[in-house]
Amino acid sequence: MIGVVADDTTGANDIGVMFAKHGWVTQIATWQGGDALIDPRAEVVVIDTDSRLDPRSQAYDKVFAATQRLITLGCRTLHKKTCSVFRGNIGAEFDAMLDAAGAKFAIVSLAFPKNGRQTLHGIHTVNGQRLEESPFAKDPVHPMRDSDLGRILQAQTRRRVGLVSLEEVRAGPAVLRAVIAEREGDCSYCIVDATEQSDLTILAEVVCHAPILAGSSALAEELPRFWPRRPPRDLLAGRDFADPNGVLIVSGSLTPQTRAQTASLIAAGVPAVIFDSRQVFAGATRQAEIDRTTQAALVHLAAGCDTLVMADQSDAMVSATKAVGACARLEPLAASKAVSAALAEVARNLVVATGLKRLVVAGGDTSGTICRRLGIRGNLVLAEIAPGVPSGLALGRDLLIVLKSGSFGGPDFLAVAASHLKSLSPSSR
Repeated sequence: MIGVVADDTTGANDIGVMFAKHGWVTQIATWQGGDALIDPRAEVVVIDTDSRLDPRSQAYDKVFAATQRLITLGCRTLHKKTCSVFRGNIGAEFDAMLDAAGAKFAIVSLAFPKNGRQTLHGIHTVNGQRLEESPFAKDPVHPMRDSDLGRILQAQTRRRVGLVSLEEVRAGPAVLRAVIAEREGDCSYCIVDATEQSDLTILAEVVCHAPILAGSSALAEELPRFWPRRPPRDLLAGRDFADPNGVLIVSGSLTPQTRAQTASLIAAGVPAVIFDSRQVFAGATRQAEIDRTTQAALVHLAAGCDTLVMADQSDAMVSATKAVGACARLEPLAASKAVSAALAEVARNLVVATGLKRLVVAGGDTSGTICRRLGIRGNLVLAEIAPGVPSGLALGRDLLIVLKSGSFGGPDFLAVAASHLKSLSPSSR
């Protein structure tokens, strides 16, 4: 069995689909109450600790305990999944996995070429821009002000960080194997350059049986090529997801990618209900805005129309929301979580009122918050819709879901995701 610990819901799905599309039955499991429910069919278990935004010590404790749980399940390969631009409690969570496993060394691969992430000489770029010059430099919670992955990680751990260059990767598996063996005596975390998917294939051949891996999900796409093949399995066999309602699409992300996706959806004529995020900081106005948004969306969904519910993404509204939150003495992170919680309440109201069975969510924190509010304890990964974004069969509620990282997917992704979920109904399968 393969075990993964991810720090947010969309990241868990992001890496889960890499295994699933090679035929491995993959479960995303929510870490809740110090444990996770594991489906007996699972061959790969990805535990979502929802720890990216936690205090560092709390993130460490969650990952330590989740790693121990995976070890008790018999997982012999462990992967600490992180954001593909190193946002979050990277050092603390890496340390937690090594400590829990009693290990001393991990390969770290952050490159995700299919989504524009490349690492060269330890410098990370996003769509050709150095990390500190990319949109992630303005992340409201974890602004990325450096592109040197070694320096970012070394600032968060007492363990030594090393590097394998692109030239050493492209020298081939034999040379790379020798280089990694040498680094293992010099450091605890070894960051490996990659700019093309073929670089990750070479790395996967060398580390396919390594006990500890860490970083983004892209390497996981290559690893199963060097493992036993799995027969295909239909995880929806015998399930009925016929649904007269439209697909509910909820967006809480402010990334440029998601802004383009919601704009594309609206331009295509999909009804959009805009949530006023300024209203979430006082009880009376919060409930009134949740009720208004719910009722407006309910009309469209019940009529069979795909419907977008979204926080207002305009710069003016984002600034105003931060200002109102500050007046309520909330830090930016707490204000952001308040908006996600309100959107989750709207989503729950709509699912309960309509019985809808198809849900798309954009944004990592929003996805996790909505899943918890709906009582979803994870999902079985179904199919990849775009690089790093799968559909899933929810566990804990009768839903087909797509949970998208804010920065993933092309402009038409939300429309494609809604269409994909419709295709999973019995009449079209």
